[in-house]
Amino acid sequence: MIAVTCDNVQGGDMVRALLKHDHLVYASGLFRATTERKFSVPEESGSQSNVQTCVYVFQREYAIVNPERVKIIGTDEATTCVGIVIRNSRSGMTSCAHLDTPDVVDIGLSQMLSLVSDSDDNAILDVHLVGAFDDSAPQGNDDDGSELYSEMDGYSFPLCIKIVEKLAESKLKFQIQNFQVLKHNTRWDSEGNAYPIFHGLLVETSSGSVVPANFDRSTRCPDEIIRRIRLGASFENPILAGRLLDTYETQADRFVIKPFSWSMRQVHIASVMRHRSDLEILLTTSTSPAAEVPDFVDNQKRIWEYLIQHPDWKEAFPSKAPRVFKRTGGTNWEMSSE
Repeated sequence: MIAVTCDNVQGGDMVRALLKHDHLVYASGLFRATTERKFSVPEESGSQSNVQTCVYVFQREYAIVNPERVKIIGTDEATTCVGIVIRNSRSGMTSCAHLDTPDVVDIGLSQMLSLVSDSDDNAILDVHLVGAFDDSAPQGNDDDGSELYSEMDGYSFPLCIKIVEKLAESKLKFQIQNFQVLKHNTRWDSEGNAYPIFHGLLVETSSGSVVPANFDRSTRCPDEIIRRIRLGASFENPILAGRLLDTYETQADRFVIKPFSWSMRQVHIASVMRHRSDLEILLTTSTSPAAEVPDFVDNQKRIWEYLIQHPDWKEAFPSKAPRVFKRTGGTNWEMSSE
């Protein structure tokens, strides 16, 4: 495990050093050799004793879970984003987030730590990062990166820099266990085009084991479409600037989607975009059009169809009440009236 310290080292240099560190290179090899877990309802269904309670995190969301109540937490669909896990090795409290830009890192990491760090400063916090493939360097140029990388190259490297800098600045004790980002999470085709090796991760909260994972639509719940729409709407809400979206209530083990509005501008964009070709959609809406997950375009179309059919946000939030979901099984939720 690698302790994160600053010692006046620039963020880019820290990232490059972590990519070369023997322990993290070895850990990356083990991670790549691990079979990606395809998480689905049929896999986890069956007798009640075998049900594994799960919390799923979408882009720009975070959740903190108690291992006594939630067995699995995870996220996927990352290309230039980072799925990050912070786990208290003593209490087992586990936080997971899907970071998409450097501007959510400062406040976002503080949000993630709210129930994870102990009142004393002696807890060791294990950190796992997966995602953010190398979207800037051509194949074969992965030496020390000094000439390849600058803080303006691609989307992935600046995000990783910001995360590492923020961890290093903290007085808490972070130990990086997995650094499956950039060149560690990149494969190239025969023409030298880069793609992510893994798009997601899953944490078994009782043991702290982290494995590559893919969640199907049935497990990206609850309230998938509304939560996806909220991501787009959050960019137009100055109150949410720099913050991760808070959805899951740890102590109550429930999801609460607070009322938010979508504008007629978003509805208009939806009505225009739904007629575009798949290639145009990718080029317009993705930071990595050639590297997106297979259902990316379909997910965008489902969002736009909902907005067109429900242009008034109050239909989703009658009386401006939050949408509350209580667990009925491992990955099953039902809407509740509080």
